[in-house]
Amino acid sequence: MHFFDRLHDRIVAADSVVSVGLDPDPDRLPEAVQDADLPRWQFNRRIIDATHEHAACYKPNAAFYEDPDGWRALRETIAYAHGKDVPVLLDAKRGDIGNTARQYATILDEDHGPAADAITVNPFLGRDSLEPFLQHEDKGVFVLGRTSNPGGADLQDLELASGEKLYERVVHLADLWNDNGNVGLVVGATAPEELEEIRELVPDIPFLVPGVGAQGGDAEAAVEYGLADGVGLVNSSRGIIFAGEDSEARRTSDSRATGPGDAAGRGSPEQFFEAAGQSAKRLKTQLNQYR
Repeated sequence: MHFFDRLHDRIVAADSVVSVGLDPDPDRLPEAVQDADLPRWQFNRRIIDATHEHAACYKPNAAFYEDPDGWRALRETIAYAHGKDVPVLLDAKRGDIGNTARQYATILDEDHGPAADAITVNPFLGRDSLEPFLQHEDKGVFVLGRTSNPGGADLQDLELASGEKLYERVVHLADLWNDNGNVGLVVGATAPEELEEIRELVPDIPFLVPGVGAQGGDAEAAVEYGLADGVGLVNSSRGIIFAGEDSEARRTSDSRATGPGDAAGRGSPEQFFEAAGQSAKRLKTQLNQYR
């Protein structure tokens, strides 16, 4: 099934446009998974168990998996998410040429094991650098359009000889590259007026909108302008997966003060992951106000 068709069906089934970013920073993993084989996989498994009812998609960031155990954890995570009928968008921001680009694109190839359903790509090297991804007609390809970080303006706001800004040119190119109907755009939520402008430029392309949650992006604008015919994603990573850090800190503090037995039930490991589920549900409810 085409990625955006599958995503549409998942959005309807979960009544949600929430993308849960799976960025298992080893320095922030709770004690409950630190001693496990493949701690990142065990963390993701419990996050998925807690959040899948509210997730339209999972978005692991490749930076947190780029070592042998990490890639094993990522494969297990993709397979487990698929078992919950939730698609997976790999946030890899790939962009290279020739054999390198083709090798990067194998993460979308089912012959190599559980494969991501979509990927983020960097358009800076032009269409030929993205062609190996675009040729996977059933996979989603989210092109970096306008990012939410403050430094994005250093290049993206540059005015071209045509009078358009560089990010506007990228948006137009993404539309031209959408021959297979599998292109999306990454557009940050921290500048709602730009979200609106980009939606006017490309009315039919779904957006992945990061920046809601820890970065303080505009949730209403993310929904109003991020969806195309009801399809699109609004991502939160740290705001969901580490929502239980307060309970983890409280549990550790209580354990030191009173002993492990007396601290049982106060900020327990279960509460850490329950907090993630509650955070995902709150974000879903918030976003659904504007759908």
